[in-house]
Amino acid sequence: MKKKDEITIYLWFDTEFTSLELEQAQLLQVALIITDTKLNRLLSPDQDLNLIVKLEDGKEVSPWVAENLPDLVVACQSSRAFDVMDVDTRLTSYLDEAIGLFQKDVECQPVLAGNSVHADLSTAQKFLPKFSGRFHYRLFDVSTLKQEWKHWFSGEEFDKDSPDLVKKYFPESKDEVEGRAHDAYYDILASMAELNFYRSQLKKI
Repeated sequence: MKKKDEITIYLWFDTEFTSLELEQAQLLQVALIITDTKLNRLLSPDQDLNLIVKLEDGKEVSPWVAENLPDLVVACQSSRAFDVMDVDTRLTSYLDEAIGLFQKDVECQPVLAGNSVHADLSTAQKFLPKFSGRFHYRLFDVSTLKQEWKHWFSGEEFDKDSPDLVKKYFPESKDEVEGRAHDAYYDILASMAELNFYRSQLKKI
């Protein structure tokens, strides 16, 4: 019989949206990688999901998004973008392929993981009902480890804005890591690398 920690699955999930005001925000991008607790992917890297979401006609983005994510906004208005319902279906199908159909046993349900992942959960529940109905009620937030490391151990904080540092601690091929912060796919790679960083530092204590 498997122990609980042997069946835990992490859904590394991140979103970008039109505004930091979540009540008004709409999705612009979603990314998902599914791993075990040792950060081994359950599917090959070429199956990672990195989806651009279609921006509705006339929908405005916040000044911060317009200034910092102009390429993403353009992509959301292009033929590369998917309808949000299609995004929901693709996320759910990816989940089915990686771990099988929905499990009613809560201990077998995957755990949403990332940094400040409650915000991503909020947008998922609003726009991605099929996907958001598939995972555990608990969240795995790497930001909690960051706070503990910063305040209790007074260690150097992981800088996820540094691609070189992300490459150093990313659990697989260093050649995979490219991009920058506030890109949903880069951000989940950075979250995985950050977890590896804190794990490696805590082993030394």
